[in-house]
Amino acid sequence: MSFSEPTPQPSPEQTPEFVSARARRRRAQRRAYFPADEEGRAALFEHLARRAFPSYELFVFSLVSGAILGLGYFFNAQALLIFGILVAPLLTPWIGTALSVVAGAPRLFLQTLSALLVSSLLIFFCGWLAGFASRTFQPLTFNEAFTHSRLWWPDLTALTLASILITISFIRSEDRPYLPSALLAYELFLPLCAAGFGLGGNVSGLWPQGLLVFFVHLAWGTLFGLLTLFFLRFYPTSFGGFVFTGIILIVLIAVLTIYTGFGNWIMIQARLAPPTPEPTAVSGVISSPSPIPVATQSPQPVQATQLTEDSIRTPSQTTESTLTAVTLADTDTPTSTVTAEPTPILAVIRASEGGGAFIREKPGGIVLVTLGNGSVVTIIPNDLQDVKGVIWVHVFTTVNGSRVEGWMIQTVLQTATPVADWQPSPTP
Repeated sequence: MSFSEPTPQPSPEQTPEFVSARARRRRAQRRAYFPADEEGRAALFEHLARRAFPSYELFVFSLVSGAILGLGYFFNAQALLIFGILVAPLLTPWIGTALSVVAGAPRLFLQTLSALLVSSLLIFFCGWLAGFASRTFQPLTFNEAFTHSRLWWPDLTALTLASILITISFIRSEDRPYLPSALLAYELFLPLCAAGFGLGGNVSGLWPQGLLVFFVHLAWGTLFGLLTLFFLRFYPTSFGGFVFTGIILIVLIAVLTIYTGFGNWIMIQARLAPPTPEPTAVSGVISSPSPIPVATQSPQPVQATQLTEDSIRTPSQTTESTLTAVTLADTDTPTSTVTAEPTPILAVIRASEGGGAFIREKPGGIVLVTLGNGSVVTIIPNDLQDVKGVIWVHVFTTVNGSRVEGWMIQTVLQTATPVADWQPSPTP
């Protein structure tokens, strides 16, 4: 008597009837979410618009969140920043703005966009108050503020995921999408509060850079939110809706092209514009020009004076001065010894931490202004000090139309013109 193994039965998942039934259920579910008839789509849009309409909670939680974010930048505490994002309001008005664009509803667009801008102003105002309060306690460290006021590709990637997830969750479920909303608030509110903090604290490099990052993030997220709605079969149904949607899309793409530098990259790739050369530091050391001796015929010695940029002319003397040659008229009148001015030394701030550096009133003294990485200062030649092993450089720059002169640490400066002779003066 022999036994044979039973013939394996086909799995229900492999039968064509089961596969087609599952596909039919998916299609029926999609039709339930997105009705094909005009009346059903209008009813669905009205239901979603009612859920996305702003309430007083948006402004209350925006005020609380902005206060916590301002404290986070004041104390340079990442934990406070995360806590401020967790108490941020649910950003359903942002979804309402995207829905109004697709549906061609200007009234709902203005209502939701106005509510979103008012909540953003509350965040900005709280950051401004925290920055204004920081003036009393400076110098402070603003690493977190500098970090969140710059464009980063990881942030844009997270913003893309947040826009897609919050749109799908809001459309496909009646639950509130708290987690995607928190991720979206992280990318919108942090640079906005940093901009207000920089404006209130007069911290260069935070304002208006943080505000530009906020607008880029807002345009980027809205664009991907609209694309997600298109994928979910939300389309304009009228000619006016198509026109309104097209205008908004053009504005969003223009903002992203201008402020992300993508337009310049396209021009360079298409060879319509020359590539921008990167500044390189000169490796050699160029000494300051020595005074040019001038023969005189004066019967008695005179005191030497330095020639300024303006030419000196008298009825009996003609002097033309440049950095390379001096021509004097051969007369019997007294003349002055001319000293050529050294070439100004420009330096670019390249701080390894914090995203910038301070200009202080004196070495280790009160902070006058904060400059971000990439800012250019002018080094005053032959004026350095060695304080406890740290070389301080005498520099000046122009901030908001005013000349600011002070001292910076040598290690945060990278020369872009002739390299300075980093030797401190004998007497501090």
